[in-house]
Amino acid sequence: MYTAFMVILGIVSVILILSILLQEGNSDGLSGSIAGGAEQLFGTKRGRGYQSILNKITIVTSVVFIVLSLILVTIGK
Repeated sequence: MYTAFMVILGIVSVILILSILLQEGNSDGLSGSIAGGAEQLFGTKRGRGYQSILNKITIVTSVVFIVLSLILVTIGK
């Protein structure tokens, strides 16, 4: 069970890292080079488009990351 939670935590960590890196900052940086064509797919609306989806993914995966980390700490004792 501990190993299964560790694998899930690893997958969630990778998703969280990617969702943070793909978000737009003040300058385009990494998100401009990797996801350049994604604006055409999701549209140019910032509030409901690509950035909104990334924000929701980041929030959900960060909550799952924290919960899994706390579970692993309590199981490990």
